[in-house]
Amino acid sequence: MNPVIETKYVFTITAHIDPVVSAGDIGYGVRRIVPIIGGEVHGEVNGKVCAFGADFQIIRPNELIELEAKYALETHDGAIIYVENKGIRFGPADLLQKLKRNEPVDPKLIYCRTSPKFETGSAQYRWLMEHLFVASVARHAERVVIDVHKVM
Repeated sequence: MNPVIETKYVFTITAHIDPVVSAGDIGYGVRRIVPIIGGEVHGEVNGKVCAFGADFQIIRPNELIELEAKYALETHDGAIIYVENKGIRFGPADLLQKLKRNEPVDPKLIYCRTSPKFETGSAQYRWLMEHLFVASVARHAERVVIDVHKVM
């Protein structure tokens, strides 16, 4: 018997971003900070991305990018949900360089997966704290689109 893990799509977060700020080479990679300035969430959770937070990245010498985003959502009914989203982005070096220059790249050509974790005091959204999630991420020039799936 082969155990199978299934996932179910639950919502999409579109985070609008400002230009990247770099702290430079920190000895084991380049530290980059991508400000999150707003956005929206649609699906089983609906609302907006709060206009604060950032994705704190480290670009390794082999171009593997470690992602660690921290931000918050405000649902249509006023609940606040803290999001901590960790993962990796990797692909052909020439395409990653295009992304750095904010040039368009087909997201299907870049591997970008994360594991979002949610925290909230809202009883209605407590289920977000009671499950594991994985996400597929597409980076665009001024936004990041995160399709969140619940691990069943």
